[in-house]
Amino acid sequence: MIDPSGSDNMTGQADSRSTQASSQTTRADTRSTIVKGEHVLLRASGGERGGREYFTVAGEGKLHTDLGIVDLGAIEGKRWGDTVESHNANAFTIIRPRAPDLFRHLKRTGAPMMPKDIGTIIANTGLCPADTVLDAGTGSGILAAYLGTIAGRVISYEANETFAGNARKNMARAGIASVEVRHGDILEAIKTPELEAEGPFDVITLDMQDAAKAVPGAFRLLRAGGYLAAYSPFFEQATEIRSAVERGGFAEYTTVIVTEQELEVSKRGTRPSTRVGHTGFITIARK
Repeated sequence: MIDPSGSDNMTGQADSRSTQASSQTTRADTRSTIVKGEHVLLRASGGERGGREYFTVAGEGKLHTDLGIVDLGAIEGKRWGDTVESHNANAFTIIRPRAPDLFRHLKRTGAPMMPKDIGTIIANTGLCPADTVLDAGTGSGILAAYLGTIAGRVISYEANETFAGNARKNMARAGIASVEVRHGDILEAIKTPELEAEGPFDVITLDMQDAAKAVPGAFRLLRAGGYLAAYSPFFEQATEIRSAVERGGFAEYTTVIVTEQELEVSKRGTRPSTRVGHTGFITIARK
């Protein structure tokens, strides 16, 4: 007679081996060799200038720095965490760029949303890899880049053609293929059957002056249970957004202020920084 508990145990062992193999594969992927065209962050190692960073691409050409010239072709075939040297023997650690690195190194065309506010949006909407996101007010593409490192697809609209062009270059520079930047007015696009056919959207983000006017269309394009997140730099704009959300049929909504205060550590002592940590208001609404 077959012992059912033994069968279950064997299945459990197989599942455990499968999980371990998957974990090992994931760890192996983080040590995979770097290929031509891959975006890398080079961090200077040691010395007085240790910690200085350079955002670049592995492959042909040279990177000229005040710490020497780096042959970018020498990065190919190396692994993340390895080092590469400049012509005068200064070492650089090769790091895989993450979203905070993009915030520091992508070209800006205005004041981007700060990481603390972006984090609040990601946390409160539960953004995940299965999500399709509609983003309005691309700007430099900082928010879109953060969203694109998590969500399966991000469609981002920017009314300013110059800004849209720069944001596209930033996405290419960061190697984020999941973000599509479109030049256009979201207030018009949101009415079209073409955009509706690309939905329903799991998350819609608004960082634009007339965000309140986009709320009714956003509600229509959201799937049931989906989230709208709107960033407002001023009280007046936040009030308009909140009123539009309250009238818009959303099941849940809240408006928050996220402040951040750095801790200053010195030989004299430790105390909170006197710099103001307020940037804007965030309204989160669920359909």
